Amino acid sequence: VQLQASGGGLVQAGGSLRLSCAASEGTFSLYGMGWFRQAPGKEREFVAGINWSGGSTYYADSVKGRFTISRDNAGNTVYLQMNSLKVDDTAVYFCAAEPTGYIRYYAGEYAYWGQGTLVTVSS
Repeated sequence: VQLQASGGGLVQAGGSLRLSCAASEGTFSLYGMGWFRQAPGKEREFVAGINWSGGSTYYADSVKGRFTISRDNAGNTVYLQMNSLKVDDTAVYFCAAEPTGYIRYYAGEYAYWGQGTLVTVSS
């Protein structure tokens, strides 16, 4: 499956952005989906995950209560709503898909990756 992430940009601290990740094929509804991010000089880290149905989600402690992951299986798209953004949220954000349908927390467990979209939060 091919993934195309979009929605990044420049926003002031306290603002909001919504990232989208569009999948290329109809089997999207079978995949578990995740969002990761990578800041300059840092390792890629898990942000949020959602299972195949959307009925189960999981968040990193650093974004819990501020970010919301959701999916539209009919539209082959997963979203990441980011509110109350902080300067520390600045990173390239990647969406990823894994074929078992479950939430995975480690980058190595995901088989497919989007190209990344840059989020810059200014003070």
